[in-house]
Amino acid sequence: MKDLFTTGEAAEVCRVSQQTIIRCFDSGRLEGFRVPGSKFRRIPRQSLIKFMRDNNIPLDTLESGKRKVLIVDDDAEIVELIADVLARDGRFETKTASCGYEAGIATEKFRPDLILLDYMLPDVNGNVVCQTIRKNPEFESIKIIIVSGVVKQDEIDQLLKSGAEDFLKKPFSVTELTDKITAALKI
Repeated sequence: MKDLFTTGEAAEVCRVSQQTIIRCFDSGRLEGFRVPGSKFRRIPRQSLIKFMRDNNIPLDTLESGKRKVLIVDDDAEIVELIADVLARDGRFETKTASCGYEAGIATEKFRPDLILLDYMLPDVNGNVVCQTIRKNPEFESIKIIIVSGVVKQDEIDQLLKSGAEDFLKKPFSVTELTDKITAALKI
């Protein structure tokens, strides 16, 4: 998966002329940077995705068409179940993490569209993870669904205030899981 694009590559992906990409870059509508010591422009993947979404350019030439879901839970059986369900569905690409630290690294590298986040992780609770993700403007479009078996209504309300899109109570059905994911991603 390519993380950095030249203006020519970005033009090909967006199906526009290279000059259009250069104008958008130079005007600040398309974020990127110049290679030190040269006039060459480089566009990070996330900036290109944001630009494409802002301008209603289909992402099909950039992505596999599958939505990225990060599954964060310290229960290996739950992780395996969810990953299997989403793989069989065919619309999702998944990565997993078993603690808040791994979730942070995976979010940075994988750039998921959605995070299924266990509320009680070994190193941190879901509220802190939500707040941390929401503080980073690069991750503003990531949807978060909290998954837990033991949470009170006031805790759920706080999670939603902290930036979670939805809450899924364990145990859950496969249909309930996919319904909440597709609703959050609007697919």
